[in-house]
Amino acid sequence: MAPGDISGINGTALTDLADLAVLGDQLVGEVITPSDGARYDEARGIFNAMIDRRPAAIARCENEEDVVRAIRFARDHDLPIAVRGGGHSVAGMSLVDGGLVIDLRGMNTVTVDPDARTARVGGGAIMSELDRGTQAHGLATTGGRVSTTGVGGFVLGGGAGWLDRAFGLACDNLLAVDLVTAQGERLHIDEEEHPDLFWALHGGGGNFGVATTFTLRLHPLTAMTAMLLLWRPEAGPTVVRAYRDFLESAPDRIGGGLLYCTGPPEEFVPEDMVGTLVCAVLITYIGHEEQARDLAAPLLRLGPDAEMINELPYADLQCLLDDPPGYRNYWSAEYLDSFPDQAVDRFCRRASDMIVPSPSQHVLFPQGGAVTEGPSEYPLPWRASSWIVHPFGLWDDPADDARARQWAHDTRADVRPWSHGAVYLNFIGREGRDRVVAGFGAENYRRLAAVKAQYDPDNVFRLNHNIEPRPPGP
Repeated sequence: MAPGDISGINGTALTDLADLAVLGDQLVGEVITPSDGARYDEARGIFNAMIDRRPAAIARCENEEDVVRAIRFARDHDLPIAVRGGGHSVAGMSLVDGGLVIDLRGMNTVTVDPDARTARVGGGAIMSELDRGTQAHGLATTGGRVSTTGVGGFVLGGGAGWLDRAFGLACDNLLAVDLVTAQGERLHIDEEEHPDLFWALHGGGGNFGVATTFTLRLHPLTAMTAMLLLWRPEAGPTVVRAYRDFLESAPDRIGGGLLYCTGPPEEFVPEDMVGTLVCAVLITYIGHEEQARDLAAPLLRLGPDAEMINELPYADLQCLLDDPPGYRNYWSAEYLDSFPDQAVDRFCRRASDMIVPSPSQHVLFPQGGAVTEGPSEYPLPWRASSWIVHPFGLWDDPADDARARQWAHDTRADVRPWSHGAVYLNFIGREGRDRVVAGFGAENYRRLAAVKAQYDPDNVFRLNHNIEPRPPGP
């Protein structure tokens, strides 16, 4: 490594790279710095192209001991720490200017025990690695709706996906975590060991340490059907009402969502719909196509302008709506107790403000099933809501930044009269402390702050939807 200056937090500087060279020699993995040129730029690249941060160094960890050494190094040199798994945080929380990124992507092993129906998953694994690993055994667990999402951030934040109405949230299936604390201490956490921390990790995010391994419960899954139905946008209000009524009585094996999006350039899509605004319904069904068609008859009777209906492996379904990297991103969400006709009309009208063509999505997700009926003790008050409105913006041109943000804010405002008040924090960026508290509920936040005070009293892990440490008391 060539010598140079690397500034840390509060003006702290590593006057040469000797210390980083020592850290690099200690790791099984490697340390990447700005002096590494293109490799450094590649290593700091994340999903949201709006984020351009320059860490002092990136520690690519290969095992738990690497994580311990990286944390201790950062603390010894007063460097802020960011933790990177999949790099999908819309706010770019996996990067930090002038600090140390603990990059877990090398710790991505997935080991399945088919008899116990569990998977042991490395902290840097992405969703496709988990899905492909479990699929070989006819098993699955709730995963994110994008195959490149990091398993760690997804699970620790709660974890909603196509299977959640049947199998519960991802964190409902979390059985154990191996974690390195801010002090560099290694902990194994489950219902019996550190139960307070086990509770906090069911939705509390990366506030409590670096999770190096997860043990997840798996479920049998041998047949999966996906139905992608498209209409021209003028049919939207009728389709949305029908979809709402359909989901309110659908079995838990039905998942999916409704979205306004840009018509894709696929063979099944009429030419005049490609590159224009369309209203789409994605129905996911745990079972065979014939059963899925029978259940979805109320929507099929509306006569979609285009349709694709196939049985396919779950891991392939997970890639179906993958969003391409390299776009500018802004997302938000509003969780609703109900979705009456007035809300439907507002939702449909606001779709016209999307940037089209682009990969943006104006989304309505259902909850219910095992999400609503799941464990009520975890700090996830949003699971009790019925519907999610999720403006998910991706676009190319920086000139559209203000427009895209405004569309997201206006979408939330349109449906706020029916808001539950709570929000899934993985669906939003930095929206202020009140929204963080809303993600957990006020009483849960106080309890989480007490757990944080025990395991990270100095708030070392603060580059997240932050829970500020506060010991219990009056």
